Amino acid sequence: MNETPAKPAAKKTAVKKPATTKPATTKAAATKTAAKKAATKTTTAAKTTTAKKTAAAEKAAAKSAAPAKKAAPARKPESRVAMVRRARRINRELAELYPYAHPELDFTNPFELLVATVLSAQTTDLRVNQTTPRLFAACPTPEDMAAIPPEQLEELIRPTGFFRAKAKSLIGLSTALRDRFGGEVPGRLEDLVTLPGVGRKTANVVLGNAFGVPGITVDTHFGRLARRFGWTTAQDAEKVEADVAEIFPKSEWTMLSHRVVFHGRRVCHSRKPACGACPIAPLCPSYGEGETDPEKAKKLLKYELGGQPGQRLKPPTDYPGQPARPLAAS
Repeated sequence: MNETPAKPAAKKTAVKKPATTKPATTKAAATKTAAKKAATKTTTAAKTTTAKKTAAAEKAAAKSAAPAKKAAPARKPESRVAMVRRARRINRELAELYPYAHPELDFTNPFELLVATVLSAQTTDLRVNQTTPRLFAACPTPEDMAAIPPEQLEELIRPTGFFRAKAKSLIGLSTALRDRFGGEVPGRLEDLVTLPGVGRKTANVVLGNAFGVPGITVDTHFGRLARRFGWTTAQDAEKVEADVAEIFPKSEWTMLSHRVVFHGRRVCHSRKPACGACPIAPLCPSYGEGETDPEKAKKLLKYELGGQPGQRLKPPTDYPGQPARPLAAS
């Protein structure tokens, strides 16, 4: 029996799908999306910055709208008459506080006071008082001091500092006293200021304390307190002297100088005044520049007010404090 041959199987033809190609518009769309995101980010940052600025502005506006803190009441301007009255009352108060006020240099005659005052520049009266006993033992008169070798004089006054310049002044003024004034210290301001190393301050010290001629001694303490008390605004010593001289009678000038200097050294210090322990605080327009706590202020007091020795080795008999000790014992 003849078999009918089978039909060959049809070959399966794999139909390839056409490759999918991204349209060109897709890339452009992505770029556009990125640009939108960047723009959004920038806008957000700008909004944040603007919000911060707005908040800061609102805060500043609120602060300015808030009631201001109450300022200290302005001090009422003081008339000239009121200032003079207050100044003279301060002098009276200081006279009660320091009835024993005196020049704080040891001396027994006008020449010794003149020499000691010249030596007191840029040092303390205490150091001068500790130095002059040996000096006056070697040079008791202007003639002796004019004749001493400069090196020997320098060695005698070395503890006071600036000893070379001071030795030159002392030999110069001693020579002038010997040659022009017969070995005597003159009792006139006009003559004193012609001596080497002698200015108005030194001349007023000598005139007021050795000759009884009234004078205002403007040292660093006096100038500082005169300004703190509102007696002057001047920095120049001669201007301070002139301003203060217009406030007080001439008869008070010498003792006023001692009282103010005493107060400056004991209470109204340069860097830290003891305001809380100051008896004249109610009269002082500068109250509060220093320590106002009474207990802390008491610890700032110096010399007899602080229970310490004074500056003179030989103080006046009415001085309530302890005498200073000699240089070797310090």
